[in-house]
Amino acid sequence: MKWKDWDRNLKIRLVGEGTMNLLFWSFFPFMTIYFERAFGKDFAGVLLVLSQAFSVAASLVGGYCADRFGRKKMMVYAAVGESLTFGFFALANSPWLDSSLLTFAAFSLLGVFGALYWPASHAMVADVVPEKHRAGIFAVFYTSLNIAVVIGPIIGSYIFYTYRFEMLLSGVVITAVLAWILSYYLEETISIKERVKEHNKGWIRVIWHELSDYRLIAKDRNFLLFIVAGILVAQTFMQLDILIAVYTSEVIQAQTIVDIGTIKWTISGERAFGLILAENGLLVALFTVVVTRWMNRFKEKKVFIISCLMYTAGISLYGLTSSVWVFILAMAIFTFAELMVVGIQESFISKLAPENMRGQYFSAASLRFTLGRLLAPLSLVISNYTSYSFTFCLLGVLALVSAFVYSRMLVTVAQPNLANK
Repeated sequence: MKWKDWDRNLKIRLVGEGTMNLLFWSFFPFMTIYFERAFGKDFAGVLLVLSQAFSVAASLVGGYCADRFGRKKMMVYAAVGESLTFGFFALANSPWLDSSLLTFAAFSLLGVFGALYWPASHAMVADVVPEKHRAGIFAVFYTSLNIAVVIGPIIGSYIFYTYRFEMLLSGVVITAVLAWILSYYLEETISIKERVKEHNKGWIRVIWHELSDYRLIAKDRNFLLFIVAGILVAQTFMQLDILIAVYTSEVIQAQTIVDIGTIKWTISGERAFGLILAENGLLVALFTVVVTRWMNRFKEKKVFIISCLMYTAGISLYGLTSSVWVFILAMAIFTFAELMVVGIQESFISKLAPENMRGQYFSAASLRFTLGRLLAPLSLVISNYTSYSFTFCLLGVLALVSAFVYSRMLVTVAQPNLANK
């Protein structure tokens, strides 16, 4: 689908969200290291689990609100909330106040507003893009995200520890501008009549209706297996900014990775972690669209299974070394596993979802990430009582189990008629 054929909503969001993602990835990858140093592994793990519990609840509410009250309204409200939260975040890391607990509260709130934003954002793509072009559009958005993943961690590795206050203040401005642009230029993509009819129902009926919708989703066997398998495999790729971040910063104190004549490059653990993240983002930015087109030739089930096997190899190899160069190889394998599914999984959800329940399907599908991230910080606690190598191997086993769960899905995907049940 050519750029000139894109809906205006998509063009606005691609630019706005791309800028927001650049800011986000300048600080987000380093937050686990920050919390681990501030609270210790055990307490940091518990706090991160608690933070994600809030995001799980917000994600479910976000999907409901996106379907009932509109995509645009939820995206604008979430952006305004993020702007206010960045102000709180900056205050907790200002020259006048330095509070780890308040930083955690702000970090958690950002997760909540993000969970409210993304179901509406994803559903809007499904609203305005024909099915045959959705995988490609999702791949472009993911490429934009990973351009930020390339640049953001490199910037963050230099300014997060020295100019954090200024970085967070810029977040206030960027998200406020994004909220204004979405409010004035974005167009709603679902029927106002349907939203008003649902909005006028009593709260008890609304809550019951929402729970009934999710019960119907749970009866969709393919979709349920897709979510369960996604939660399991998420324990590997969610470690990128959790266990991998802490492990890399601890095992690499000052390692020389280039020593040729007068050229010598020595990096610390934090800089090595920024390099690994940049590698992941660069590979995704360069190859997402190409790999997505390649994967579209195969059945989703087969792609999901092979991706899990690649995750197993990548995460296991990462935990068996302290060499930056082996880290780079492991991350390449890890990234290819990511690239295999990034475009087709969103398209897969679109195929399953009835038109009037897309927001809730995408919201329920986000449980792969919200529940995955809810459980992922437990790896820090496990590593504290066992070893890093054991923990990485355990994560590899979970990815294998995920491959088995995917294998139980039906090969043919038929769109369920849940709306008429």
